[in-house]
Amino acid sequence: MKNIIKVLVSLLIIFSFNSCKQSDNIIDSTLDNFETGAVLRTIQVVSNTLNSSNNASTWEVKVEEQDQQDGKLFKSVSVYVSIRDLTPDNGITVAKDKFVKSFDASTFSTGPKGLPTGNVSASFGEAATALGITPAQYAPGDLFVFELRLELTDGRIFGASSAAGIITGGFFASPFKYNAILLCSPEPGTYRVVMHDSFGDGWQTNGGNGGNGIKVTMDGVVTEIGMCSPYEASPYVCTPNDGFDAETTVTIPVGTETAIWNFPGDQYGEIAFEIYGPQNQLLLAVGFGEGSPGLLPVTLCAM
Repeated sequence: MKNIIKVLVSLLIIFSFNSCKQSDNIIDSTLDNFETGAVLRTIQVVSNTLNSSNNASTWEVKVEEQDQQDGKLFKSVSVYVSIRDLTPDNGITVAKDKFVKSFDASTFSTGPKGLPTGNVSASFGEAATALGITPAQYAPGDLFVFELRLELTDGRIFGASSAAGIITGGFFASPFKYNAILLCSPEPGTYRVVMHDSFGDGWQTNGGNGGNGIKVTMDGVVTEIGMCSPYEASPYVCTPNDGFDAETTVTIPVGTETAIWNFPGDQYGEIAFEIYGPQNQLLLAVGFGEGSPGLLPVTLCAM
């Protein structure tokens, strides 16, 4: 029995040694054939919206460049743009991979980690011109997709097509691609919001006894609206009601650049509402239980 055990142990040691040797050979082969590339690490997304009513509105990111010589190979960053048409009512626009502009390495400064760090941006006007599209071919809700391409002094170029998953996410945070949603300056005036609750106890949105209201963010200033709940004090100035229906208004001042509407959710599937523009035109109708948390597609562009 002991002899059998000795034989088994010997075989196990030999197998383990060969496995380790084979594994080491694979690692050595991988390292021998590995080509060091370069990344643009996302430090901050400064702006991911574009106002289609304002050619000067800007998409912008702050990035950090890293290559095998810690920035010494860095030559430039080029910006390319495509449109992703999410508003088929005005037709489908196809325009992709158009060059917008370049940023030379000299425009970057040395960051906290000793690597080149700088801001890369493009205005709505620059992007639309590069795409060759007219106002009839885009609408609020469409996406401009920006791609950064990093060029090194040895001629190599790195972009979204050369980035694997380990690069685009995690530590490197180097997606090379960024989405910017198109907005527009809203028509100023008084917007009417008609609110309903099928159970007859006011609104319970993102809280079982109440919660937040619809938030309208106008140039960074938040206005919150909704039906009062009888179960708890509201965290905002809510609208008194008979439990079933209520009405309120939101005033968008002249000169407002952006107005973004967000719905907090519907805890029990009892909420419905309609939003009307300054000329009493219906902009959005949400039926009972149909409202999902998030951005509301309320769009009425200033003329």
